[in-house]
Amino acid sequence: MLRNAVKRDYPLRVVAVAGPGEPLANRQTFEVLKMAKEEFPHLIRCVATNGLALYECAELLERIGINTVTVTVNAIDPEVGAKIYEYVRVNGRKHTGIEAAEILINRQQEGVKEVVSRGMVVKINTVLIPDINGGHLTELARVYKQLGANIMNITPLIPVGKFAHMRPPTPEELSRARVACGEHIEQFKMCKQCRADACGIPGGDDESMGPDCL
Repeated sequence: MLRNAVKRDYPLRVVAVAGPGEPLANRQTFEVLKMAKEEFPHLIRCVATNGLALYECAELLERIGINTVTVTVNAIDPEVGAKIYEYVRVNGRKHTGIEAAEILINRQQEGVKEVVSRGMVVKINTVLIPDINGGHLTELARVYKQLGANIMNITPLIPVGKFAHMRPPTPEELSRARVACGEHIEQFKMCKQCRADACGIPGGDDESMGPDCL
């Protein structure tokens, strides 16, 4: 897909790996981004992660020339996080409940501080779940700005899976959250819901193009 886009002079500036699954748990993530650096050095390289292994991977990310790291952070309070995250697995051991949330939250913050110290730009992605973390996001924004994050992207909940019974935010709630968090950290507002293999310009009509479009 990337080679086809470049071949057709598509206006690409960024190449990113965002899954499926957790990119930092997949060695192919690093192989692909290393090849992207070698073959298309002019492109910004980005990886998206839940942050669980970010601290441990920071040196490797720097070595393969990652410019930007996107970290999905939905809570900084373990009691809130326990309502969102089912479990985390560290060194083969499964943790659940508040313990799992606390481990993830601490590792996310340590990881963000580490990649910031290595000169990478950090974007925080946060899913607004009104009845769980709706009153929690301004503090999240404040904390991550202090840790060195550059920008925050708040997206609305899609009620599927374990959250199928939860309501998504109204447009007004989403707007209020962005304004409140914008007092602490710059807000990214052009993101649309699209495929993981999307290609396009944020906010543009072609943003959700998949590989068949190339």
